[in-house]
Amino acid sequence: QVQLVESGGGLVQAGGSLRLSCAFSGGTFRVYAMAWFRQAPGKEREFVAGINWGGSTTYYTDSVKGRFTISRDNAKNTVYLQMNSMKPEDTAVYYCGAKLGQYYGSSWAVDFGSWGRGTQVTVSS
Repeated sequence: QVQLVESGGGLVQAGGSLRLSCAFSGGTFRVYAMAWFRQAPGKEREFVAGINWGGSTTYYTDSVKGRFTISRDNAKNTVYLQMNSMKPEDTAVYYCGAKLGQYYGSSWAVDFGSWGRGTQVTVSS
C-alpha cells in the first residue's frame, strides 16, 4: 500500500521561500505520477503542480507559475515543491498525491489514488 509523508511546511514571510518534500513508500515510485494540491480553510482542495514518471513534464496552476517548481528524485522516492516569492494567498495545507500510470496534467484530485496527511504552510504579510 502506497504511503506518502509530507514535510517542510512552516511559517514564512511574504516574499520568502519554502521547500516541501514528500516521501513515497509501499510501491514502485517511478511508475507513479505525483502532484501537489493545497486546501485553504473553507475551500476545496486545489491542484498546485504535477509531474510525470520521469520528471520530464511538469504542470502548474496559473497562480504559481514562475514561483513554484515541482521536481522528483526517483532514486530517493521523493517529490519536492520549491516555493519562492510566496504570498499570503499561498497559505494552506499542502498535500502530496500519487497516481499510478500515465499522466497528462490532470488537476482533478479524484485521479490521484493515494494521499499524504498534509503539511501546513502559512505565509504572513
